[in-house]
Amino acid sequence: MRILSLLLLTGTLLLTTACIKVETTTEESETQETTMTDNALTEDGKYPITDGAEPTKPEATEFYEPVPPKVTPGDAFAEAPSDATILFDGNSLEKWEQAGDGSDPQWTLNDDGSMTVVPGTGDLRTREAFGSCQLHLEWKIPADIEGEGQDRGNSGVFFQERYEIQILDNYENKTYVNGQAGAVYKQHVPLANACKPAGEWQSYDIIFHAPQLNDAGERTQAGAFTVFHNGVLIQDHVPIRGTVEYIGWPRNEAHGDAPLKLQDHDHRVSFRNIWLREL
Repeated sequence: MRILSLLLLTGTLLLTTACIKVETTTEESETQETTMTDNALTEDGKYPITDGAEPTKPEATEFYEPVPPKVTPGDAFAEAPSDATILFDGNSLEKWEQAGDGSDPQWTLNDDGSMTVVPGTGDLRTREAFGSCQLHLEWKIPADIEGEGQDRGNSGVFFQERYEIQILDNYENKTYVNGQAGAVYKQHVPLANACKPAGEWQSYDIIFHAPQLNDAGERTQAGAFTVFHNGVLIQDHVPIRGTVEYIGWPRNEAHGDAPLKLQDHDHRVSFRNIWLREL
């Protein structure tokens, strides 16, 4: 009789446990659907869930938290190493062309050894194509810049013309965090906000590992970004999910080496001291 009672009790406990598991699974499913609907970040806090319907509005892939902590950077300007390819030393724009048609650059070459976006002229790209590399560049937002959010010193540096590290004035300027300075645009939020005030020179040191894709555009190996902003680590070998998209999910497409590109986003952003080491 004791054995029978024990078996009945054990069966009841197992059934109860099974019901709890089913309820938990249901709750998790409902939570996941809510997460996808709300477009929250994944568990690692870095990348939006891409299940479900393709977004049709840009704000569907914009996130406003968690907000990266503010860090005060030090001096992070560097001379090019001996094996670097000098892409811009302040003397000419001969290694660059208009991205739209390959014509000569229309951006301004300044007396201080920098170049500045001429709004409306279009993006610049390197005449040479590159794969995996280490890139150093310095950029500055004009001190008299006006606007807020994404309309404040907006530009970007694109690797292989597809994968963007955002440039933006985020010194006391809020925007969606996966679109602020140092973000892998719409893919990875920076670990910290290391922005200096507008009018001051800033630096990026970026390690880019190019994605590996087959002829069908299928990823065989994810690429990765490591980014230092003004000497502060803000992206730590994060995977590249595909092309950056203003609306919709990242996409993968077959391609080989391709130019580096600087963006004309209708703001007078300046650049100087750009060099690259192929990996």
